[in-house]
Order: sequence, then C-alpha cells, then structure tokens
Amino acid sequence: MKLAGLDILVVGNPPPGFGGRYFIFVKLTTACGIVGWGEVYAATVGPDAMRAVIADVFARHMEGESPENIELMFRRAYSSGFTQRADPTVMGAFSGLEIACWDILGKARDRPVHALWGGRVRDRLRAYTYLYPEPGEDPATFYSDPDASAARAARMVREGFTAVKFDPAGAYTIRGGHQPSIPDLDRSEAFCKRIREAVGDRADLLFGTHGQFTPAGAIRLARRIARYDPLWFEEPIPPDLPLDLARVAAQSPVPIAAGERLTTAGEFATLLRAGGVSILQPSLGRVGGLLQARKVAILAEGFGAQIAPHLYAGPIAWAAAIQLALSIPNFLILESIGSGAGFHADLLTRRVTFEDGYVLPPDAPGLGVEIDEAVARAHPWTGDRLHLEMSSDPPDPRGGAPFAGG
Repeated sequence: MKLAGLDILVVGNPPPGFGGRYFIFVKLTTACGIVGWGEVYAATVGPDAMRAVIADVFARHMEGESPENIELMFRRAYSSGFTQRADPTVMGAFSGLEIACWDILGKARDRPVHALWGGRVRDRLRAYTYLYPEPGEDPATFYSDPDASAARAARMVREGFTAVKFDPAGAYTIRGGHQPSIPDLDRSEAFCKRIREAVGDRADLLFGTHGQFTPAGAIRLARRIARYDPLWFEEPIPPDLPLDLARVAAQSPVPIAAGERLTTAGEFATLLRAGGVSILQPSLGRVGGLLQARKVAILAEGFGAQIAPHLYAGPIAWAAAIQLALSIPNFLILESIGSGAGFHADLLTRRVTFEDGYVLPPDAPGLGVEIDEAVARAHPWTGDRLHLEMSSDPPDPRGGAPFAGG
C-alpha cells in the first residue's frame, strides 16, 4: 500500500460563511485505490500558493511511501530545509495530508481511526458552539449587541448545548497585543452578564479572544469577567508569548485556554512547562495532524491539562477532531459549527450525528465521513482573500468599530 495520487480542492464557503471563507480539502489515493480525505487549516498564504505548498510536501516527503509511516513522513516535513522547527504553513499542509493517511489506514482495516490507537474512552462527545447571528441578521450589529447574543445563547441551550462561546472584546489587529479600552472592558462584562442571565447554570460561558492583549491587559480583562464564572478565557495574549501566558494564568481568576494557533507537540510542551494553561486547543488541520494532536493530549495528561479541540474550518477537520476526542481520557469539550448543519452537512455524503448537544461517534471506517465531491467541486473558491484575516488598523481607545466576525 503506497501513496500515489493527490487532488486538492479549495472550496468556497457560501454565506453565511461560518468556518471561514473557504476550506482546503486534500484527497489522497493509494496505488491500490483506497481514498483518504484530509483538511488543511493553516492557510497563511493565498490558495494558489497553498496548493503549491501542499503539492510540494506530498511529492517531496510522502509520494510512494506507505501511509503507515506517518512518523517518518512527519520528520521529513518537519526537518525540511534544515529547519527542524514548527513552520505553520508546512505543518498546515502536512496536517491535511496526515489526516488523509489515517483515513486510508482506517478504511484499509475496516475500522474507525480511534480504534487503531487504543479505541474509544467515551460513547458521546460534549460539544459547544460559537454564538453566530441568525440568517439575515447583520453581523456587525449582532456581534456588538449583548442582548442579541444572550437570546442566541438561550436558543442554543434549548437545543441541548451546555456551553457557548463568544468574543466581544474588540477587533483583532496585526499590531500585536494592546491594553483593552474601557469600552472593550465594559462591553465584555456586559456580554458575560447578559448571557449568564439568559442561560443561568445550564451552560458554561467560553470567553474568546484571539491574542489581542498584552499580559497586563489580559489580566485586567480577566478580573472584569470573573464574577460570571466563565469556564475559560481563550488565548488572551499573542501566541508568540508562550512564557508570558503563565504570568497571565497565575493572576487570572478564570482558567486559561490556548493553542489554536500552535503547531506540533513541541510548541504545546512549552506552554505546559511554563505552567498555568489548563486547557489546550489544538487545531487538527494545523497542529501537524492526528498523531501530533495525540502527542499533545498525552503531554497534557501528565500536566493535569485537558483538551478542547479547536474548530473554525470544514467538516473533515471536525471529523478528525472527533476521532481524537473519542480516544483520549483528558478530553473536555469539542468545538462545533452549530450542530454541523448547513453547508458543512451538504459537503458530506455520510454525516456526523448530533444529538442534544452531543456528537455521537461515527462507526464507519477511517474518519467516518466522506466528501460529496459533486458539491465540493460545484463551489470552487474564486476570491483573493485569505481564509481568515486580521485588521490593519491600530486599536481605538474609544472602542472603535465593533468586530463583525472572522
């Protein structure tokens, strides 16, 4: 069984676009005809350039190799160009290709991926969703309105969710961490207050940021929202300050979650050694694939930390996160895009079962899902923007324009 063929599909995500502007799927085929699907999340360059990176990683490090030799192929990609360090673009490409290898291995053995490395430790997975606007609702208005988010949170709880995520603390900027403005602090507290009033003790609040703040600014914000007892305060400072995150964690009354922008077990090991981060959030399409994510989970277990796989991507990355979560004892909660309906579901011929706020384990071989190629190929991405983008404007001490979604 040798890896022989690669196809790359860059699929445009039609409005409302939850999960990003496009999804990058990879289709690997073995010489004996077994097909595996993967998804690349780390798209730091445009789709055409990312296609070239994916093709190069495959041709250089994987083509003609057995899909079983995942560690060997990882070491080749990780060390390429004499680097031996975590390059997010290369590791993003490898992540998608590696996930596809596991899909192939499961299909070859007629077993789901989690059965290949210890089996499942739970029969269903607790899930959470970001609070998204309703169809036709203006995102700019929704994301700045605590009452709208509170109403949406109440609806999600009625649908069975036991946790909801929101990030009202202001726009994300390329200019690095900053101090939150007074309007940012007030708005953040108002969101926590309204949502807590709406859901009571029926759901956890997950307070999201995306590395917006300096360590001191993050501590200020944590103290403002602590009275509403969020389950976590997510990535409060830039990901290139891993040691400073321990200082934030030491002074934050709210548990710290981090890791969606990290790649490889080595970067997560730095967080764990520094101490304080109790919830790790690997993104399966960026971290280096399923085996690297499993290594992260094993490291975390030794430090008393839990795993909450991050998702802002398509259904293959979700399916990979499900396989990981089923097999680790220190799983906390799984991010989902709502209940996986809409375009995410349309892209699959075999779908994920969602029931009362929980994901039920797929029992089909490999990842347990299949891409509907007709749907995927009918929605090619034709734009020139990236999957996600940050603001170029400096932070506004008056609060600035509200964040209008990713």
